[in-house]
Amino acid sequence: MARLRDPDTGCPWDRDQTFATIAPYTIEEAYEVADAIARGDLDDLKDELGDLLLQVVYHARMAEEQGAFAFDDVAAAITEKMIRRHPHVFVDPLLREAFMTSGSWERIKAEEKASRGGAGAGSLLDDVPLALPAFTRAVKLQSRAARVGFDWPSLTPALAKAEEEIAELKAALAASEDDAAGLSSGKVAEEFGDLLFVMANIARHLGVDPEAALCAANAKFVRRFGSIEQALRAEGRSPADSTLEEMDQLWDEAKAAEVTKDRT
Repeated sequence: MARLRDPDTGCPWDRDQTFATIAPYTIEEAYEVADAIARGDLDDLKDELGDLLLQVVYHARMAEEQGAFAFDDVAAAITEKMIRRHPHVFVDPLLREAFMTSGSWERIKAEEKASRGGAGAGSLLDDVPLALPAFTRAVKLQSRAARVGFDWPSLTPALAKAEEEIAELKAALAASEDDAAGLSSGKVAEEFGDLLFVMANIARHLGVDPEAALCAANAKFVRRFGSIEQALRAEGRSPADSTLEEMDQLWDEAKAAEVTKDRT
């Protein structure tokens, strides 16, 4: 990376990059790691982890050029953090049984935040990264609030809130139909966002990762729509040449075939 970034003999593209321009690639590579894991492709996972490691090296090199820190500092920092956060492993094995139920992990993290100047007038939610996927960030925000008791006691009121948000979305849709100027379209988007936020909370109460659940639903849709296309192609047609009723029937057949396969 030092050679790639060399001002005289390096790659012109690599030389011109900054933390900001590389950040989207870092996020993309993390998603590709997750995708390889979801597909169970360990060969691809090896390659994708290398790509992700390159992102770490890239950022560390740019920081080193500015005299801030180097790759060794990154490795040392995470090593120290893991030792500090696992006293039941590295300090006293007798702490192991009580560690998960004692709140030690969160206490240690709070102490770290305070040592960095994070204590004081700031919000409990301040350090939840803005760049996280919206569903993931919603779950993290809700989990933070739950630490101080701002949470539903069970799944039942969360489900009731979802029904309430659906009713409010329907009301906003009805209002938008009567609004010739389209001024209420923002209200529709707001109510839809509220519904998604509640669904993230339901996922949290269920112990379900909403991003992973939606990814699985996306994959299911791609798989079943592909079955529709394949069936129509066998007849010399495409979805554009068929009716909704025909595609619905093929969808049901694809769904039934998946259920039968799962049972066997």
